[in-house]
Amino acid sequence: MAENPHQQTPLNENNLLSRLRDWRAARESELHADGLDDDPVEMPDPRALDLVLRVGELLLASGEATEVVSEAMLSLSVAFELPRSEVSVTFTAITLSTHPGGDHPPITGERVVRRRTLDYFRVNQLHTLVQDAALGMLELEGAIARLRAIKQARPPYPNWVIVTGFGLIASSASLMVGGQLLVAAAAFLATVLGDRASALLARRGVAEFYQMAAAAVTASTIGVALLWASAQMDLGLQAGAIITGNIMALLPGRPLVSSLQDGVSGSFVSASARLLETFFTLGAIVSGVGAVAYTAVRLGVNMELDNLPSAGTAVDVPVLVGAAGIAMAFAVSLTVPPRMLPSIGVLGVVIWLIYAGVRIALDTPPIMGTVVGAVVIGMAGHWLAMRSRRPVLPYVIPAIAPLLPGSTLYRGLLEITLGHPVDGLLSVAEAVAIGLALGAGVNLGGELVRAFQRGGLAGSGRRSRPAARRSRGAY
Repeated sequence: MAENPHQQTPLNENNLLSRLRDWRAARESELHADGLDDDPVEMPDPRALDLVLRVGELLLASGEATEVVSEAMLSLSVAFELPRSEVSVTFTAITLSTHPGGDHPPITGERVVRRRTLDYFRVNQLHTLVQDAALGMLELEGAIARLRAIKQARPPYPNWVIVTGFGLIASSASLMVGGQLLVAAAAFLATVLGDRASALLARRGVAEFYQMAAAAVTASTIGVALLWASAQMDLGLQAGAIITGNIMALLPGRPLVSSLQDGVSGSFVSASARLLETFFTLGAIVSGVGAVAYTAVRLGVNMELDNLPSAGTAVDVPVLVGAAGIAMAFAVSLTVPPRMLPSIGVLGVVIWLIYAGVRIALDTPPIMGTVVGAVVIGMAGHWLAMRSRRPVLPYVIPAIAPLLPGSTLYRGLLEITLGHPVDGLLSVAEAVAIGLALGAGVNLGGELVRAFQRGGLAGSGRRSRPAARRSRGAY
């Protein structure tokens, strides 16, 4: 490969936008009939095809959205001179095709994602690799070595810290909805034990649906046991907060946001698959918690509807601390780089303040406050991502965690268990609607930023999105 003239170019916004404009102009000429030509070019380096495929596979397996994976792969294709490249990314498969022209046949490669591990630290490193390559600051050999180092790198937190972060989600949520310190400690223990139970099943090859159900059953059983003990000893503990906290720790916020993002961008196959994944996870949680609640009621445990844990619209210090704690603990469980944690904690407090403020000021239902808070977080997350040149999901996914509908879902399951099926189904439907509102709001905030964005990894501004070119926005 010839020496790249941009090799010594310092990293700055003007150089990046210049390369993205060049890429976009070349790309748009290929989309028109008069821009097509059959002039042969030099055969592409097979190592470049392999690199692009492996970067795309690792991004998708680590939790990145389909559209961003496509942009990253196209950016690398431009950087390493793969002619007339086309990328197809679905929920589990990645395909890259390049056509040298002339008498040469197209060259196509494919990778299949068989194992997913949410790792936003790795996503962040991969984005840096793609940006450096797009700027011409990284040759092919260097990119291959960088990818190998990323795959072998240790996460920023040891495993025990990640497990602890998962438990802290539940304990922070318990404090937020009114649980005492003892209840928060029990929620931490219950969630960690549930996580270890699901990890044990995973090592034995049990399907993920049953892993999630086992985690919900384990934590809910501890919550019910503490509820029974509190009633017997007249301790007055808000033990239901244990179950609420565990539900919030298990709720699938990341696939929900990604599914709506894929649908908005036109990747309908991936969007449908991610949404189905979301509902399967939700079904596992409902099955586990519902089974424990039904058994507890049949055994005579007093589970009343009048005093269920809920933060309502409170903005007291414990509630705000809980909101920040949920967001940062969620970020740790997703291996978000440590330097991003303070910003994420602030975003967690902001989304709760907006949610509570909208509901108090306008006397609106929860879903309206959720939408407004999610839109603001979507805008703020995209702005922070552009400023820091990092991916957006590590900012927005943990930040929306304080509004995940754990208490609403718990209320619905308990209403069904206690013989109020209509009210229960309405509460479950409200929980689903709140979850969809979170995802839609975050994506709307991103779209508002995109409307004024000049470029992305692969020229992803307002003029270059494939889905937009299939709609009226192209004219």
